[in-house]
Amino acid sequence: MNTQQTHTEPGAASGHGPDGTNNGFALSGDEHADVEEKRPPRAAVLHEIIRREGEEELKRSVAALGWSSLAAGMSMGFSLVARGVLQAHLENIPGHFLIENIGYCFGYLVVILARQQLFTENTMTAVLPLMTKPNLRNLGALLRMWGIVLTGNLVGAALFAYGMIHLQQFDGQTQKAFANIAEELMRNSPLQMFTKGILAGWLIATLVWLLPSAEKTKIAIILIVTYLIAVGGFTHIIVGTVESLYLVFSGDLSFAGYVFQFALPTLAGNIVGGSLIFALISHAQVRSGGD
Repeated sequence: MNTQQTHTEPGAASGHGPDGTNNGFALSGDEHADVEEKRPPRAAVLHEIIRREGEEELKRSVAALGWSSLAAGMSMGFSLVARGVLQAHLENIPGHFLIENIGYCFGYLVVILARQQLFTENTMTAVLPLMTKPNLRNLGALLRMWGIVLTGNLVGAALFAYGMIHLQQFDGQTQKAFANIAEELMRNSPLQMFTKGILAGWLIATLVWLLPSAEKTKIAIILIVTYLIAVGGFTHIIVGTVESLYLVFSGDLSFAGYVFQFALPTLAGNIVGGSLIFALISHAQVRSGGD
């Protein structure tokens, strides 16, 4: 009797993959390749992508960091503009708070997609090289970068807030909406600025962690994460600087009030949330061999 032999792809009949493991399904070699291609990156891969990006950023010149961070500070002003314009036109519409806060996301979209230097992103990106190789050289490079980027962001935010007051670009109703948003921010106590800043820093660090594996859904992820910051009322050092300095330049808040009630506690909270919590936990996960 003649026995007819049939040709099967490796692992097709047996349910074994190319690596010899039993997966319980009959897949061809090409199908196994499709599975591997569509698997999300391991945590170690994401960590390495962000660490290398951080090393590249740490090596950038003062001029490159300065101009990019200045642009980012000014771009973040559009978060207040977009939200204020929406509030001014939707004030009497039910649920307007949830709609107007979509505008808050606009500044983040500009900064992240244009690859401008934003301080709260750097609390995650630039700190991983230091956590990987903790030495004085990396610490010095991190502090140098933080100093340049934070200064550029704050100067850019201040210039934008000043322009909103003095360039006569908005009508009275919209200016009132800007003031309402800023006054809402300043109702927080310094402790609330700090604790809400922790959550904002944590969420921005989460956003940085998610983006390398989300090339086709990058805009959606930016919108979702930053929208949560907006509706949660969490405090962000750069967006909040535009808002609070709007009150300073209009004469409704002292500069000392900006520094001590908002800026210092919010900055500390953003650093704690982005660097000491999320980045540290993510780094520990990878160092311990987690996926």
